[in-house]
Amino acid sequence: MSIFKNGYYLSGNTANYNLLLVFFCSKLSVMQLDLGLNAPITISELTRRIKDALEGGFADVWVTGEITNLRIPSSGHVYFTLKDKDAQVKAVFFRSGSRFLRFRPEDGLEVIVRGRVSVYEPRGEYQIITEYMEPKGVGALQLAFLQLKDKLGREGLFEPERKRPLPAYPKRVGVVTSPTGAAIRDILKVLFVRAPGVQVLIAPASVQGDSAPSEIASAIYALNAVGGLDVMIVGRGGGSMEDLAAFNTEVVARAIHASNIPVISAVGHEVDFTVADFVADMRAPTPSAAAEMVSRGAAEATGAISSLTGRMAYAMSNTIRHARGRVEAGQRAMVDPRRAVHEQFLRLDDHTARLTLCGRRAVSGMADRARTLGRALMHLSPGRVIEVQAGTLSAHVQRLRQGMGYKMGERRQRLGQAMVRLDAAAPLAPLARGFAFAVRLPGMETITEASQMDVGDMLRLRLSKGELDCRVEAKRT
Repeated sequence: MSIFKNGYYLSGNTANYNLLLVFFCSKLSVMQLDLGLNAPITISELTRRIKDALEGGFADVWVTGEITNLRIPSSGHVYFTLKDKDAQVKAVFFRSGSRFLRFRPEDGLEVIVRGRVSVYEPRGEYQIITEYMEPKGVGALQLAFLQLKDKLGREGLFEPERKRPLPAYPKRVGVVTSPTGAAIRDILKVLFVRAPGVQVLIAPASVQGDSAPSEIASAIYALNAVGGLDVMIVGRGGGSMEDLAAFNTEVVARAIHASNIPVISAVGHEVDFTVADFVADMRAPTPSAAAEMVSRGAAEATGAISSLTGRMAYAMSNTIRHARGRVEAGQRAMVDPRRAVHEQFLRLDDHTARLTLCGRRAVSGMADRARTLGRALMHLSPGRVIEVQAGTLSAHVQRLRQGMGYKMGERRQRLGQAMVRLDAAAPLAPLARGFAFAVRLPGMETITEASQMDVGDMLRLRLSKGELDCRVEAKRT
């Protein structure tokens, strides 16, 4: 501690804690660091409070950066540093999660990481406990989708008030899709059977590739220019995120928004959602379903569906709001048993590294001493003494190895016990016994009762390995 004229500062060991508390005082008043304290505390207590604050405020973060200083010890945990041009942060991916990686991390690889911020108390260092990692670029399309959806949502393109009802008895229907794909065949087949008198005007456009967005938008504008159409179907068959990329573009979304003709978005195979779905007046899970909507032919059914949709949206909004509150309260109260085990993992690796270093230094020192004695004895030729010293050295080395082996065995045993307790307390352990965790799509509401779902609703089941997206065909309460 150093005393100044107008104040003082208290500094911990910066090599271990990277902490510095500065206090400035005046002659009449004292301004203290706001830690809720009235008396000095230990560095350990301060570090623990900082850890609690960081872990509470950064319990779930997404970061992107370049991997450097990658280290994978025998424990299987992945230690690395994430950096960009201005900053860096340490991170660890424990073996329980890193063993499911589909790629091998390496220095120089840019990745996207999800995890939580924690503090390793013995060193006073903060780090990211990694829960998920993917190479940067793999999730770029998904990120672009979310960003565009958020942008257009703020502009009001998704507001229910601007959604137009579909005509009860359309006479002319416009279709924007590939003229050679399965979607147009499905649409024409359904319309031929259910509404043979409807006229169909097709505006061909590529639905995949670099030119697809501009072609789709041009086709929408062209059908509006023709006029006389009652409704328009814009869509294609299902596919991957890359295949559906054209319908997640701003040019297509704004063309749908500017259309004077009610638009049905029919992109994908039921579970696929695009930006076009949110902008359109109506979303159909498949092109065939869009044709069925057009040929429904009952004004009463349209009114009933509109009424039910409003009531369902109101009920879902209230349910989701209350459920979100319960989930957030539960998350704040829940103590993750993995954190204690992760702390032990870090401590075990740290002690193992220290023990190995000490052992190497001890062996190196003994070897140097033996060489010194050997050089001295060469001048005196004390053969017996050399043999005795060699035996002593061998015994020391043997005892050292036995000690190291005992320590390593003890740590491995404690680690195994901790992992058994972790597996027993893991929240997802019941999934391995055949149970499943269900959430509603797209809102990710936890489903605990059949009454929360209606026929046709989408849900996602999380199993022990993988997830399934399902649609409710029937329910029993």
